[in-house]
Amino acid sequence: MEHKYPKNFARFYDTIYHRMRDGVDSEFFQKLIKNTKGRVLEIGVGTGRLFMNALEYKADIYGIDISPAMLDILLKKLPADQHYRISEQSITNFSFDFKFDLIVAPFRVIMHLIEKEDQVRALNNVYKHLASGGRFVFDAFVPDPGILKYGIDKQTDFDDEYEPGKKLRRIVTSIPDLVNQVLNVLFRLEWDDDEGPHSEEWETPLRFFFRYELEYLIERSDFHEYDITGDYTGKLLDKDSKEFIVICKKH
Repeated sequence: MEHKYPKNFARFYDTIYHRMRDGVDSEFFQKLIKNTKGRVLEIGVGTGRLFMNALEYKADIYGIDISPAMLDILLKKLPADQHYRISEQSITNFSFDFKFDLIVAPFRVIMHLIEKEDQVRALNNVYKHLASGGRFVFDAFVPDPGILKYGIDKQTDFDDEYEPGKKLRRIVTSIPDLVNQVLNVLFRLEWDDDEGPHSEEWETPLRFFFRYELEYLIERSDFHEYDITGDYTGKLLDKDSKEFIVICKKH
């Protein structure tokens, strides 16, 4: 099952995530893209948080996403002659008639694949679309034992104005399912506009991974060469790591 962003969550995506993510992962992925001479594909391109910057420095980048509401926002930012770079496709079955030197799936894309068959299908589809020597880079968070045990109960992670005088809040609840290795995440948006207060909820599952499970998953796919680091600076995995940064290479 595909869990697509609802319209209002897409509407406020830039407001929330430019604040929450740009200092976390953007420099890492932008550097990868800048240092790639050939074609690049961003899976989960969303509203273009990384994509738009990449176009500014003339990267030959393409983007796919499963959420029409997100792509609608991105297409409004793009000149019409660049719309061919964007398409509504899934990581498990996207199709291009050319190959890429770099494919990235930033910000937990892989964690939206709940079933192991979809995970392997996605990896193999990416492998098929890479040129020889090409790389696939994705991230996932290292599970927090406290969240796995207790979950998150109505935690406000964004509370600010989205326009002068207009407030926006996001409240997160996460209910762990340890047997199925899933965090059932409920997002609630609350905002004001000229018509008064509004709210909307969206629930989506996230599949969490452990280190050796990730390794077994990759080794089960067509990829045979890979590396996993513990943060966006290349630090080795250790007991304090909060991220899995996975770099797979096609021979």
